[in-house]
Amino acid sequence: MSVTQEQVDSVVFPPAVKPPGSAKTFFLGGAGVRGLEIEGKFINFTAIGVYLEDDAISSLAVKWKGKTVEELTDSVDFFKDIVTGPFEKFIRVTMILPLTGQQYSEKVVENCIAYWKAVGTYTDAESEATKKFIEVLKNKTFPPGASILFTQSPLGSLTISFSKDSSLPEQGNAVIENKQLSEAILQSIIGEHGVSPAAKKSLATRLPDLLKQYECKT
Repeated sequence: MSVTQEQVDSVVFPPAVKPPGSAKTFFLGGAGVRGLEIEGKFINFTAIGVYLEDDAISSLAVKWKGKTVEELTDSVDFFKDIVTGPFEKFIRVTMILPLTGQQYSEKVVENCIAYWKAVGTYTDAESEATKKFIEVLKNKTFPPGASILFTQSPLGSLTISFSKDSSLPEQGNAVIENKQLSEAILQSIIGEHGVSPAAKKSLATRLPDLLKQYECKT
């Protein structure tokens, strides 16, 4: 895929990466900030890059080629198809402000469990997966510029890795086999109530051109 890099705050996301836990090279689907308004001021906490393997374009083009940026931005189903699509995804969460692994993992798990209970899909398997997720991250600290990395297979493997800078390790630190947890990481970012509207907007802005390129080839 021919795509450009994207800068979010001081963090640069390159146009292509080869993430740990996969033999493939992924393209940058979109990137954006996660922040909160505190006492009337918007504070950026993390920069998030969402990468997709090339097969994502042919998968998404079936339903979404020809749609406008506005149509994609407003479509819950478009982002759901990215989250659940039968292709690999890679997420890089880079710190703008310092964060501990315990702070990050507990918030993710809290949101995941609340969602699964609401839709009636929370089982013992998800309980065990979230415990492992917290265990993998609990003793980590992430200064500005450090990243938490997630590589997701369509079968449900979630490879978790860490980086102190913009480089990517060749191997993951842990693998959790749970499809719901794997998808929930991305869902929490770009889903209907995702924490990064900017990343959603970026995906909806960048992908139409790639879908159009695919249309020209077919």
